[in-house]
Amino acid sequence: MGVFGTIFMIIIILLVVYIVTSCVRIVPQAQAYVIERLGAYNGTWSVGMHFKVPFIDRVAKKVLLKEQVVDFAPQPVITKDNVTMRIDTVVYYQITDPKLYAYGVDNPIMAIENLTATTLRNIIGDLELDSTLTSRETINTKMRATLDEATDPWGIKVNRVELKNIIPPTEIQNAMEKQMKAERERREAILRAEGEKKSSILRAEGHKESTILEAEAEKEAAILNAEAKKEAMIREAEGQAEAILKVQTATADGLRAIREAGADEAVIKLKSLEALEKVADGKATKIIIPSEIQNLAGLVTSIKEVATQPDTVEEADTTEK
Repeated sequence: MGVFGTIFMIIIILLVVYIVTSCVRIVPQAQAYVIERLGAYNGTWSVGMHFKVPFIDRVAKKVLLKEQVVDFAPQPVITKDNVTMRIDTVVYYQITDPKLYAYGVDNPIMAIENLTATTLRNIIGDLELDSTLTSRETINTKMRATLDEATDPWGIKVNRVELKNIIPPTEIQNAMEKQMKAERERREAILRAEGEKKSSILRAEGHKESTILEAEAEKEAAILNAEAKKEAMIREAEGQAEAILKVQTATADGLRAIREAGADEAVIKLKSLEALEKVADGKATKIIIPSEIQNLAGLVTSIKEVATQPDTVEEADTTEK
């Protein structure tokens, strides 16, 4: 074997190695390979190592099985009340059948975009402007259901559809801004009026409570003053009664001493009358004088009765001699 033979053998070996290595395929995670044999669908490879027949099998399409997102450009749509606006959508989808995805539609992304635009026009055409601006969730749900059903033959599952932006015409935006400003001013006026109302109510309640407290304080003060005057009068009356009692006791003791000294009955009676005059002292005092003042015991009894009944002057059956 010459040099040419050696070179030929090396080429053959390298060719065999290349063919063998090219027949080995490793499918990564979250991917699938669609395999064709002689131009016809042969199978779908999942994750792992696979071998294909040289020159007969080929990888027709590599399919990504993860959830994907596509952002479509704004689409012009017309509402039920003939307002033209632009809406851009975001679609989240996932490939569930690699075979249908590879052979079901030529350009899946373009097909989804066109289907999204058509569905959006149909839904918005049944809504007025105000409903369109406030019904995003309803529109998203309807679009997802319609797209998911339409993309099933393509091996695609639509998970979510979101309206990214709703762009009304410029004049509509200006009118909406004026309306929002007027609404904010109205709410501000209402809040200010409610605040003033609450403030007035609080002031009135405070004045009412203050008036009530002042009246109660005056009432309590009047009661305390009356009780103080009553107590003072009672104490004064008790003092006067005690003083009268002491005077009467002293007078009785004096009369007893005069009698013991041997004074006659006329002197004793005279002293008794003088004592009674001092007890009365020009005041409205009730004095009861027995018809016959004969002894000191009768005088003492009269004095004690005077001390116990100091209200009015009343002369009993009196015999003046």
